[in-house]
Amino acid sequence: MKFRIIFILFFVLSCSPQISKINQNKLYSAKGFAYIYNDFDYREKIIKGSMSNDKMQISHQNLRTGTLIKIINPKNNETMVLKNIKRIKYPDFYKILITKPVAEKLNLDPNLPLLEITQVKKNKLFIAEKAKIYNEEKKIPSKAPIASVQISNISKNKSKTLTKITEEIFIHIASFYSLDVAKFLEQRIIKEVTDYDSKKLKLKKINNKETQVISGPYTSVNLLKNDYIKLKNFGFEEMDIFINE
Repeated sequence: MKFRIIFILFFVLSCSPQISKINQNKLYSAKGFAYIYNDFDYREKIIKGSMSNDKMQISHQNLRTGTLIKIINPKNNETMVLKNIKRIKYPDFYKILITKPVAEKLNLDPNLPLLEITQVKKNKLFIAEKAKIYNEEKKIPSKAPIASVQISNISKNKSKTLTKITEEIFIHIASFYSLDVAKFLEQRIIKEVTDYDSKKLKLKKINNKETQVISGPYTSVNLLKNDYIKLKNFGFEEMDIFINE
């Protein structure tokens, strides 16, 4: 029993704050919000690099330049594979930076641009079929502009407000094999995360081998973002976001 407690403490304390790093030997995947690029946020230095809004381009700030990334809109299963053109710094709340043509092609809701991203292993089969895949240099005809009110725009322009979410959204904080470890982490979050509503914290048993620690539901983007940042500052990295868990 003593050994079990020591193991739980060691495992959970490993979640202490640290710099976010992606294991380049493991294929990266995540679920969350896209940041839709706009020149205003680049000029305001909210985004630390420029992109071309007449091309299909994406940027992931942690993956290597040239990495192939599969992007999925979970609402309609629209999918495309694009190359990471460069590593541009953007707010950590977002999973990836995309241009408007990408958002339009995937039919993303500009007020709630939720997507899934997965790193694609480059192989001979993929290279042979790359003509069938969208690439970041492909130009497309200009379409009607995306609505100015969008989650991706967190600029200083006070006239732009964030839209209320009509669906319930959850943050997936962590998954554990042991229910005891999940409960231990739950109590640590309740005690140590400042100004966090503990009623939002839940344990979700997936099966006998996995228990998830989740937070929600959220019906406001601002509330979701605030809690996400609090949990990230506490030490959790690469948390996923789900609809109607």
